[in-house]
Amino acid sequence: MSADLTDDEQWRLQERRRIGRSIRVAREYHNLTQEKVFLAVPMNRAYYQQIESGEANPTLDMLIDIARAIGVSLTELLGSHSG
Repeated sequence: MSADLTDDEQWRLQERRRIGRSIRVAREYHNLTQEKVFLAVPMNRAYYQQIESGEANPTLDMLIDIARAIGVSLTELLGSHSG
């Protein structure tokens, strides 16, 4: 992580990356491609990829839409496969 980030910013970045990993794991578990998810939401490919990599800061509604597109609850999406 960048030394220029504050502790709070580093924590947020770690959490976004954890959430992104969780989204990717859930999507792959349900045998979905990124394309199937981002087209179902809908959003553009680059933004979806940024969410999965932890670079984007999606809204709560966007996370709900992603969970729905994958076929899981938001709670399952955010709580599953964290690490």
